[in-house]
Amino acid sequence: MKRNVVARTQIPGARLQNRGKVRDIYEVDEHRLLIVATDRISAFDVVMNEPIPGKGIVLTQISRFWFEITRDIVPNHWITDQVLQFPQPFAGYPELLTGRAMLVRKTRPLPVECIVRGYLAGSGWKEYTRHGTVHGIPLPEQLREADRLPEPLFTPSTKAESGHDENITFDQMVRLIGKEMADRVRDISLKIYQRAVETAEPKGIIIADTKFEFGLTQEGRLLLIDELLTPDSSRFWPRETYTPGRSQPSLDKQYVRDYLESLDWDKTPPPPPLPEEIIRNTSKKYQDILYILTGKRLEDILAV
Repeated sequence: MKRNVVARTQIPGARLQNRGKVRDIYEVDEHRLLIVATDRISAFDVVMNEPIPGKGIVLTQISRFWFEITRDIVPNHWITDQVLQFPQPFAGYPELLTGRAMLVRKTRPLPVECIVRGYLAGSGWKEYTRHGTVHGIPLPEQLREADRLPEPLFTPSTKAESGHDENITFDQMVRLIGKEMADRVRDISLKIYQRAVETAEPKGIIIADTKFEFGLTQEGRLLLIDELLTPDSSRFWPRETYTPGRSQPSLDKQYVRDYLESLDWDKTPPPPPLPEEIIRNTSKKYQDILYILTGKRLEDILAV
């Protein structure tokens, strides 16, 4: 697996537009970007020092899977992940980019994250225990941790380049992007979540919550962008062990968060080191969810 570890990329002759917490984004031309999912992992908005082997390939291939089966709901920015179809200089780096890079249409991202919650977990559960609400929305009394919500909730937030995203109300979202666009992305987000639930649950996966991002092309066309329904942007639970009333075992990076919560760490840089066991188990969880959802293994992807 060592050859599948990519913590950061450096491509001679290419213009690096941005190095995010996980992704390296290169400008291709005025209409296209190349997004490379590295094996970096962040928790509590802090990037860990140790990469997770194969993680970037998992993120890209799961996004590809969901982009394909939701394109009838909303068009997306995906063009291809086939390295030999990339423009130069990227086509010359198959060993680096295979499986983990996607050529996409460039957009102007909307300044919001579109979060859909189907279950009572995470920050939503914490708010409910204090106020009986999630994102300020009143819920029935006596719900348990991890209970399925009466209906999925749309709970937007702002997008932070650094630091923590902040929850906003739907009215605040309207002020940011306008009523028509806010209604549109809310409705699309709920439809995508429903499609994802209908796809994942028969495979034994509960999608407790997830977030979506959207952008506008130069012509004003709305596209679904970034990653889609991955273990970094979603909370995945195995259905066979689902038991409301407690925290659920996860197939996402919550495993790393839980480990970090057990330490005396103030969630600011520098991060504590991740033990080899945590790295190995996290890598396995990512690869497990890839196989469950898509039927693919890392070896299959790298052999293409």
